[in-house]
Amino acid sequence: MSRRGVLVGLLLSLTGCTTGPSLENQGAVTASPGDSKHLTIGSAGFTESDLLAQMYAQLLNQAGYKTSMLTVANRELYEPALESGQIDVVPEYAATFADWLNAKTNGPDAPPVGSPDLNATMAALRKLATPRGLTVLAPGRAVDQNAFAVTGAYARDHHLKTLSDLGRSGLKVRLAAGDECVQRPYCEPGLKKRYGIDITAVDPKGVGTTQAKRAVQRGQDQMVLTTTTDATLDGFGLVLLADDKHLQNADYIVPVVNRGRAGGAGVTKALGKLNDVLTTADLASMNQQVDSWRRLPADVARTYLKDKSLLK
Repeated sequence: MSRRGVLVGLLLSLTGCTTGPSLENQGAVTASPGDSKHLTIGSAGFTESDLLAQMYAQLLNQAGYKTSMLTVANRELYEPALESGQIDVVPEYAATFADWLNAKTNGPDAPPVGSPDLNATMAALRKLATPRGLTVLAPGRAVDQNAFAVTGAYARDHHLKTLSDLGRSGLKVRLAAGDECVQRPYCEPGLKKRYGIDITAVDPKGVGTTQAKRAVQRGQDQMVLTTTTDATLDGFGLVLLADDKHLQNADYIVPVVNRGRAGGAGVTKALGKLNDVLTTADLASMNQQVDSWRRLPADVARTYLKDKSLLK
């Protein structure tokens, strides 16, 4: 059976157990850095993850590796496969992955370890990842965080560029977001406590959904919870307000690799080239090309890497 076939069988049969290294020695390095020349790149199945996985694969191909792609939309499945070496490289988000591994290791009620502080978040993430045989490579400049947007007209009329500006304005704000926003510290409670924003109600239309954006566009709501790489804001006449007091966690994009198969200097060097150029705005633009212009992620990734002189 092919390696891909073995992986598909593994993913179909997993029920929460892992085949990764023992966690008896928390913080111990459990495998020597490996440098397999045949690597499987994992994607979580949404546009941005597909784009990142394609860029990883193309950079690794140029560096002399042979790669295959596998989409596994459920982190509960692809993370154990990453530990076992059935997937070798996957794009992740620093704070989110740190909190996920923390809950897996220490229980669902463990205090979060992800925070707005990137250095603290990365330290916590690496401490959790290392005993699982995973290496977390350096983060780049691109970050996909929760973000808040208003209409361009609303921002101009009230001289708003930041969330602090909105708090100082004293404006009453109806927020289009997910229904969990009323409890999440990064959402309604945080906006009130850190910025002093007068949230009068949360309109439960989801995070960055078309329905939520239209509600703000039409003036039913004044602000929408979305993400920093949302590629559709211009189409709704929306602009982001800067999170100038750093309410949101440091969800910088980081490659995570199986140390025993992809922890060597070759992979680190190949993927590190992307860190020097990829920005949040670049990701938003590429997301738009796939979601709105119907271009293939592989083609968008290749064009971007060539434009940045990372591919020949």
